[in-house]
Amino acid sequence: MATQISRHGLIRGITAATAITALASGLAACGGDSDAATRTDTAGTVTVGQLSNGSAKETPLKVSEVKSISAELPAALKKSGKLVIGSGTLPSGSPPLGFVGDDQKTITGSEPDLGRLVAAVFGLEPEVRRSTWENLFIGLDSGKVNVAFSNVTDTEERKQKYEFASYRKDDLAFEVKKDNPWKFDGDYESLAGKTVSVGNGTNQEKLLLEWKAKLAKEGKKPLTVKYFQETNSLYLALSSGKIDAYFGPNPNLAYHAAKTAGTPQATRIAGQFSGAGETLQGLIAATAKKDSGLAKPLADAINYLIEHGQYAKWLKAWNLSGEAVAKSEVNPPGLPLDNS
Repeated sequence: MATQISRHGLIRGITAATAITALASGLAACGGDSDAATRTDTAGTVTVGQLSNGSAKETPLKVSEVKSISAELPAALKKSGKLVIGSGTLPSGSPPLGFVGDDQKTITGSEPDLGRLVAAVFGLEPEVRRSTWENLFIGLDSGKVNVAFSNVTDTEERKQKYEFASYRKDDLAFEVKKDNPWKFDGDYESLAGKTVSVGNGTNQEKLLLEWKAKLAKEGKKPLTVKYFQETNSLYLALSSGKIDAYFGPNPNLAYHAAKTAGTPQATRIAGQFSGAGETLQGLIAATAKKDSGLAKPLADAINYLIEHGQYAKWLKAWNLSGEAVAKSEVNPPGLPLDNS
């Protein structure tokens, strides 16, 4: 997304995943967006990792409005009293980044949790709105969503329409069956003859399609790209050998590999790659409509959380400490328009 965020990942195994998918599909049928309940903490406390079915360590964090930062917000947003946070995780969820919690209605995950922390710094009530990946950007364009916290990769192409405040490294990965000896060492030529699944409209799809075009131009064996709307279908295809690998955000894939360890469906990570290409460390960023005036206050809020320790505790709660950044930047260099 993602990068954009690829949306795939297991939630609790087949039974819970099926239930959550059914819930999500019902919500999608009502217009593609879910205004799922937001869990509100006592004043001055945001508890991250709630209702996460063991995906995170529930951790209460003290954070209150910082007047010098909330004063930077556009007047209309401040007057509204709430920050609408977009999560592009319909239909299946994308743990640990964003998924439906144990109560079958609250949106949990590392991404909405950071959005709630930022809302607290702003002195606003968080409202997490769930949609498909494609509708996430439609929500930003239309103003239904103020900011996306949804594993969105900072890219130069996206800067034509959006502005960014970075908050996490963007590392992608290839996931394969555990007994598959194939490895990705950063050389796209190793993908010749492979069939790989990727999320539609994601940053990793852009990279994969560029590699596919290069292989075709060089007369190599073709790279076949497959798409799946549902998590269960994706992993059934991987388990049955219909696809060789899945290319997606490292947090999702590492989570799934850990959950399937010791089962007949066991998988492993076969290699990683920066979401911004071979020569630039990719960055995940809070994403707002261009010229919304939100990028700077978002970056200031994230930097406040970094400086005061809540950021590190948020990452630790979700087992993502290895993806920490030293500071949030406004519109840092992203995936180039021409990544060849």
